[in-house]
Amino acid sequence: MEGLAGMSGGAFGGYTSSNVASRRVVPSDAQREGKQMVKIVYLVLESQYQASMTSAVKMINKSNKEICVEAVGYLIEEIRDPNVCIELGNDLDNSNVFLCSLIFVQELAEKLVQIVGPRRDKLDACLCFPSMPEVMKLNKLGTFDLTQISGGPMGSFAAQVKDLRSKSLAKGKPTSGGAFQDSLLRLVRTLPKVLKTFVLALQHWLGGTPENLEAMVLRVAGGYVPSVRAGAIDLERIMEPAVLPDSGIWHPLAPVIFDNIQEYNEWYENVHCTMAGIPKDAPTVGLIMQKSHIATKDDGHYVGIVQELERRGAKVACVYTGGLDFSAPMTEYLADSYGEGRVDSVVNLTGFSLVGGPASQDAVKSKEVLMKFNRPYMVSIPLCFQSFTEWQNSSLGLHPVQVALQVSLPEIDGAIEPLIFSGRDGTSGRTIPMQDRIAAVATRALNWARLRKKENADKKICIALFQFPPDKGNVGTAAYLDVFGSIFSVMQELKSKGYTIDNMPEDVEGLQKAILEDSEASYSMSDLNVEYRMSVDQYESLCPYSHDLRENWGAPPGTLNTDGKDMLIYGKRFGNIFLGVQPTFGYEGDPMRLLFAKSASPHHGFAAFYTYLEYVFQADAMLHFGTHGSLEFMPGKQVGMSGNCYPDRLISVLPNLYYYAANNPSEATIAKRRSYASTISYLTPPADNAGLYKGLKELSELIKSYQGLRENEQRGGMIVNSIIATARVCNLDKDIEDLPGEEDDQQKVTMEARDMVVGQIYRRLMEIESRALPMGLHRIGVPPTAEESIATLVNIAQLDRPDNESGPIRSMPRIIAESVGRDIEELYQSSDKGVLADVELLRSIVLASRAAVRSMVVESTNSEGRVESVNPVMRDMFSFFGGGSPWKKALEENGFPDADEEKLRPLFRYLEGCLGEIVRNNEVPSLMRALEGQFIEPGPGGDPIRNPDVLPTGKNMHALDPQSIPTKAASDVAFVVVARLLESMAAKGENPESIAFTLWGTDNIKTYGESLAQVLALIGCRPVPDSLGRVNKVELISLEELGRPRIDVVCNCSGVFRDLFINQMNLLDRAVKMAAEADEPLEMNYVRKHAMEQAEELNISLRQAATRVFSNASGSYSANVGIAIENGAQIDEEQLQEQLGFSFSCDNPGEMMESSGLFKSALSRVDVTFQNLDSSEISLTDVSHYFDNDPTKVVANLRLDSRTKLLNPKFYEASLKGGYEGVREISKRLRFTFGWSMTADAVDNFVYEDANTTYIADEDIKNQMLQKNPDALRDMVQTFLEANAKGYWATDEENLQRLRDVYQQCEDKIEGVDFTA
Repeated sequence: MEGLAGMSGGAFGGYTSSNVASRRVVPSDAQREGKQMVKIVYLVLESQYQASMTSAVKMINKSNKEICVEAVGYLIEEIRDPNVCIELGNDLDNSNVFLCSLIFVQELAEKLVQIVGPRRDKLDACLCFPSMPEVMKLNKLGTFDLTQISGGPMGSFAAQVKDLRSKSLAKGKPTSGGAFQDSLLRLVRTLPKVLKTFVLALQHWLGGTPENLEAMVLRVAGGYVPSVRAGAIDLERIMEPAVLPDSGIWHPLAPVIFDNIQEYNEWYENVHCTMAGIPKDAPTVGLIMQKSHIATKDDGHYVGIVQELERRGAKVACVYTGGLDFSAPMTEYLADSYGEGRVDSVVNLTGFSLVGGPASQDAVKSKEVLMKFNRPYMVSIPLCFQSFTEWQNSSLGLHPVQVALQVSLPEIDGAIEPLIFSGRDGTSGRTIPMQDRIAAVATRALNWARLRKKENADKKICIALFQFPPDKGNVGTAAYLDVFGSIFSVMQELKSKGYTIDNMPEDVEGLQKAILEDSEASYSMSDLNVEYRMSVDQYESLCPYSHDLRENWGAPPGTLNTDGKDMLIYGKRFGNIFLGVQPTFGYEGDPMRLLFAKSASPHHGFAAFYTYLEYVFQADAMLHFGTHGSLEFMPGKQVGMSGNCYPDRLISVLPNLYYYAANNPSEATIAKRRSYASTISYLTPPADNAGLYKGLKELSELIKSYQGLRENEQRGGMIVNSIIATARVCNLDKDIEDLPGEEDDQQKVTMEARDMVVGQIYRRLMEIESRALPMGLHRIGVPPTAEESIATLVNIAQLDRPDNESGPIRSMPRIIAESVGRDIEELYQSSDKGVLADVELLRSIVLASRAAVRSMVVESTNSEGRVESVNPVMRDMFSFFGGGSPWKKALEENGFPDADEEKLRPLFRYLEGCLGEIVRNNEVPSLMRALEGQFIEPGPGGDPIRNPDVLPTGKNMHALDPQSIPTKAASDVAFVVVARLLESMAAKGENPESIAFTLWGTDNIKTYGESLAQVLALIGCRPVPDSLGRVNKVELISLEELGRPRIDVVCNCSGVFRDLFINQMNLLDRAVKMAAEADEPLEMNYVRKHAMEQAEELNISLRQAATRVFSNASGSYSANVGIAIENGAQIDEEQLQEQLGFSFSCDNPGEMMESSGLFKSALSRVDVTFQNLDSSEISLTDVSHYFDNDPTKVVANLRLDSRTKLLNPKFYEASLKGGYEGVREISKRLRFTFGWSMTADAVDNFVYEDANTTYIADEDIKNQMLQKNPDALRDMVQTFLEANAKGYWATDEENLQRLRDVYQQCEDKIEGVDFTA
């Protein structure tokens, strides 16, 4: 039973503990006497109606002489608990009226329909206010089925209301409680009785007060509950709905709700600010609120944040609406006539997306409004599905449903800083202001607002550099980024904008030396410049949580970032700009301590760094520079931080800007949610084709010779013998099964057999040559040259785009193949089989594609090799008179004269648009706008090849709507991939029953959920969109349709995937459980077969045994393994499985349960591991996280990766041009390759041998690295020696001695010894 804690008995352990009893109101015996009992059951998304309903029912029971009421309320999230479902059903069995509102969670809507549906006919009334369509179909009053009315429950009423509202707005004033409400009630009186009752009930409900709800209950009971005596309730005397204006400007101390900003400002400036002592020139913060909280008087959290802002000297303007388009009051009241904000920052306190609320989202409209408004836009979150205590005790933090609705969707709008600011009382249901969180929201909003007010010359900015592992050679670590060159560009722009920068170095090298060299600082971060020495007394007086760090690190100053007396702040100050070096995690010397720590924390030096920034340097804003640092991965809740979570404590109230690689939206999202970062995307380096070199190039020349002499029996056979021998020297025999031996004379076989051998080798060469290879490092503010853009455009042109908004676009390879009568898919398949002629044709198509794209780019290139503008109009005119487009001519010159110009035209229009976005310089301007308190344009992150909307960079990067994946296109691709996988294995005689998957956040964002869909396809399941188009459902495919057994799966989800896609983990778990519970033959359902075996083995239920979705513990990220690898610690498979064995269950979506026993049991049945890498841009040796999360011994295409990158002259020559940082990139890639040896023993000996020959034995390359970054070269030498010592690399003593000598050279260079003298 090891590892099954928390999984027994089916007890509900989700986020929302059931407390139905607190919402049950039962009349006393005295109140029942002589009265007719009416029972009402209500179920809602949020609990603000609980207090009003309770008061309303108590008023009826106290004063009404004809009826008494029993009422019981449920929260939608509670019905995940099977016991609550039973209790709800029992309540409905003896109820008269059922009410529900805002039921938009698909799986819970389905559960609700299952419970209410069979009981609907027995209910006297069933009133369902805005919810999912299937819930709305439950509506009825008496015997009248409201769904029978044409157009739904409202008939044409909704259209008439919309018309009324339009007329009201056309008069120049927003919808208010005056004219509009009177017109609405007149319209209601014209309706049939049943519709009139429904609409009035809805109006009462929206009114929200106890008096409104009392009137609603009496109206429904008097008209439609037969047991209530006719005439007992005088329906004519029941009050009309008393509602607030539909939208308005609210203030807790205002005498009225205002319907225009001028009247509000007159009261606020002349009356309130004068009394409150708020300065006239104070920054103004706009607040967006929900009408229902104001209407029900459940507004304590709103009052709290208004008071906090005003206490801190800010003005406020609070607007609300009763609808779900929050952009309407924002534009009406908070913007000028051009749509630009009248306020300095804005906070959306509803938690929802700006347009659409919990039901749907109009991100296009939201972005349009926010771009015009052009102010920092925060979305703060009230707890809906958890009580304050439940959230406080949760390691995950915010409920997964709220993460999807109130974090993911607002991020797409461009929202930042998802702080929770209020909780819910578990007994009364009323909202509880969280004072410390409200203070954080108010201060952060005010700090953003102050960036608009403060002069640039007075602003203080901290730029944080990273270093991992801790070493002088690694300062300025960031993925694919020339960090010091980029910082220099940023500082130049800051200086031009009037920021105070003193003693700025003249060049990049000077800037680098200012940070890296200080003869007085020879401690744990040797030679770094010390900017500030913080005494322990000062540290403890300024850092409010310093005492909490003693549990892990003892008393300050500790041993890190200290000279034994003071805390050392490393970096360099240039006037009002501080370049600081972020301390490392601190566990590098004892990596296993972090890997298995239960209560990790930052060390004192880390805390001192951020304490210095806030209290000593007093930064106005923070800029974390590049992908990525440690702050966002510090211990704490996953989403919805508390004041005790270390990312929240460290960043405190500093506006946090973060340059992040555009191709890594998953980890960027972690930074956004856990460290409140406003990300600004940057390009990865331009990609080129890897090409061929050394023996591989020689092999290519031999193949060309063979093609000319293949029909010559003697010469052709001799050349093939040479080809085979050279292929073996290049170690391609490890990639090609059944490659003939050198003793097999190819002169004795047929030409067809020789062609097949050569075709197989040629295919491998083409795979290596065409692999995308990032060239060097990107410098922020320097867009790619025209030449550098070509490879990116070629890759963009390789994909069909059937869903393109302007019409479907065919890929260039497809168009070219069709011009010679071939289908590109068939061509790819035959090439994969090694058909020599088709391999050569495919190569010709690739070369022609490059030539065509080059011809287009050349048209827009200036004399300096850069693209200033793309002018297709002029080009089209010249093409008309010149006899065809440049690309058409290029294809003709490359052997494809019949390519269809009509098919090419939309493709090249698309590519021209992409070219303009690739070279747009937006990265530095976006930063400048952000520092001036402006809105950063949002945009998706991911692969710019698949999704060119990623371009231009410089955007506030977001992931995607987690409820939108997997898309239909991703599912279609997945079924093809799975079919091919199973076919290829069957051809080898392998028929797997269980396949392990590693699921990654970035990969699934880039592919729109292809890996997710592959898991579902193996199980024999398909995703199904709900009635709102969201992917929240799955269905089993019948065995007849599937045509094969259901394959079992084990999913290991990265920590980032877990944080971003917990709803998709829910989807996967539901699919597995559906398959396990399907009554099917075991030989056709391996999911059920294995679950039954495990249930018996572990003495648990079948449903518990059908657990296949695993990850790290909540708040843990598997980069911890990378720290262990960096420090040489051996991580064995057993340890990895312990670390990754936390399970997710759709029956209990609130927490990850420690289930290592179940994880090991599931893994023991795995036959093969499958990893879907989305592109070659980020591959197996680019990041440590791939080997971090490999629980079985996955051996992927490491040879291909090593040949195209680590061992490729194109890679290391481009890297060496990057100087200090380029050498570090080489060292890092070798280290990540070594990580695969450590975790999976998956690296061939020749990789280490060839790398040693390339970088160590070659004196010229070794000396270049020694001069540019001796620390990084020393790390490489250590890696080689460690690989040999641990048995991963067998080599001779000469190589080992050379490595020892180079190590000493590095030591001498670092110490300043001239060993050449």
